This record gives sequence, C-alpha cells and structure tokens, in this order.
Amino acid sequence: MRRGHLRIETESRGRRTTIRLIGHFQSEHVEELARQIQRHGPKVVLDLKELTMVDVGFVRSLGACELAGAKIVNCSQYVREWIDREGEFGEIS
Repeated sequence: MRRGHLRIETESRGRRTTIRLIGHFQSEHVEELARQIQRHGPKVVLDLKELTMVDVGFVRSLGACELAGAKIVNCSQYVREWIDREGEFGEIS
C-alpha cells in the first residue's frame, strides 16, 4: 500500500505477520493501520525501522496497538519514550 510519503508492507511467516511502517505517518493514517492489523490479527509485529515522522495521534495509536497485543520493534528511543509518555497521560484521564 502506498500513499504520498508513507508505505505499509506486510510479511507473513507462519502465524506471525510483520507490518513494516515506512515514511511519514500521521493521525490520518491510523484507520489504515487499524485495517491492516484487523486483517492480520492483533498479535502482529510492527516494525518501525523506516518510520521517519509521526504525530501525537499516530503515537497514541501505536500505544493502543501495543496494549492490544502488537509487538513494536526497531522503534527509535524518542518514539518509544513518546509512546510511554502518552500511555501515562492516558491513565490519568
């Protein structure tokens, strides 16, 4: 799947599917990611190695994916800390 500055690639091996997120992901792309996860099951691996830009809405969706059972790999320290921070704020409200 390709739209502008983003790409989603999937690779399945046995029962495990890796969803590779490439490029600039923003809130407007959350629905597409949700469709991909629904298609492959909540226990997917989200590979963020080639993720170059995100916004707060997308970071929140990554945290929700993780809570639902997705495994996040190759995540930059900055994005990992942001996901964790957003999760902490979500618990307060």
